[in-house]
Amino acid sequence: MKYDRIDKSLYVSNRQKFTSQMAANTLAVFNSNDIYPVSADSTLPFAQHRDILYLSGVDQEESILVLFPNASNPAHREVLFLKETSELIAIWEGEKLTKQTAFDTSGIQTVYWLQQFPTIFKQMMAEASGIYLNTNEHLRANTEVETREDRFIKQVKQDYPAHQVHKSAPIMHKIRSIKNQIELDLMQTACNITEAGVRRLLGFIKPGVWEYEIEAELAHEFLRNRSKGFAYTPIVASGKNACVLHYIENNQQCKDGDVILLDVGAEYANYSSDLTRCIPVNGRFTARQKAVYNAVLHVKNEATKLLVPGTIMAEYHKQVGHLMEEQLVNLGLISLDDIKNQDPAWPAYKKYFMHGTSHFLGLDTHDVGLWHEPIAANMVFTVEPGIYIPAEGLGIRLEDDVVVQASGAPFNLMANIPIEADEIEALMNA
Repeated sequence: MKYDRIDKSLYVSNRQKFTSQMAANTLAVFNSNDIYPVSADSTLPFAQHRDILYLSGVDQEESILVLFPNASNPAHREVLFLKETSELIAIWEGEKLTKQTAFDTSGIQTVYWLQQFPTIFKQMMAEASGIYLNTNEHLRANTEVETREDRFIKQVKQDYPAHQVHKSAPIMHKIRSIKNQIELDLMQTACNITEAGVRRLLGFIKPGVWEYEIEAELAHEFLRNRSKGFAYTPIVASGKNACVLHYIENNQQCKDGDVILLDVGAEYANYSSDLTRCIPVNGRFTARQKAVYNAVLHVKNEATKLLVPGTIMAEYHKQVGHLMEEQLVNLGLISLDDIKNQDPAWPAYKKYFMHGTSHFLGLDTHDVGLWHEPIAANMVFTVEPGIYIPAEGLGIRLEDDVVVQASGAPFNLMANIPIEADEIEALMNA
């Protein structure tokens, strides 16, 4: 890992949050992700399952966490099972966690090697009446690929059919959505790295550069600041490409007079940042481009003010829709008659602003959270309205990451990243 070791008090606190909501005499199991094969002996880079990471800080494959707060043996109330390291593994794969470094990372004192898991787990299950299984219940999850967690769940249900099964997901979604100060500091670091990338680009972009060259500049800046790289697949969309919401080819030349939509963000210590900025290729917005830009910026600023404790996200998105209606009328893109005669299921503004405004942010870019419950202090959201006009070859989206405060306006983790059109032009022409 490239990042500095995180204070283990974070993981001690996170485990306490989870176990405090467990039913009596139950245990919970969390597995690492697999290392996914590509072909031959090639694999994708390892990315840890966010739940075991959140609860233990263990950023290593073939790891299992068991929480059993009512275990009669105090040593079995928190247990890590890790791949046993050796001199040979160290030579071929590099340093792995020892029992001591696992404790230093997680604060968990009982650490066994993975081959001991079947025997010890059987002992623990003999004492427990139920088990929490960790299914992926994110609303947008693709669950076609069977994971290490999936295989474990299948085996448990076969081997222990009499045990009561509970779901970890509702607890994890609730506790992960409210960030500890250590987490907020890590997310601020991710945002600061993203800022360094944006400022580098403002001196680099000019007519004739290629979208992939811009991506490369960002990758270099992120890596040199101890990030693994992009928190998600970067979007570098110039001209009409900006009207494709998930454009990721990044293979076109940037032309004089076009605007580039950049939806990019660095990760740090597995925490995501998520930013969108729009930059004129030649360093100057046209009057029309600036008008659309400022309309989107106005909606973003006003939408941010709505993210206060007690807000219901479904109502929030409706309010943002009304903000966008006004701007689209001012720009001549829709009329008052269009609004009057609109289909309530697909309002008139959706022709030019067809996606949501905010999502949870954290260890996952589209982080887990309970959408039907009121938002609370220390939740982190993106704010990202946009206007897309294919007929004009123009797409503008602006996005910051904000922390909901107990009172007052949210705290903007990206407040130092240039966003005003005049500031962007000044920096590009300095």
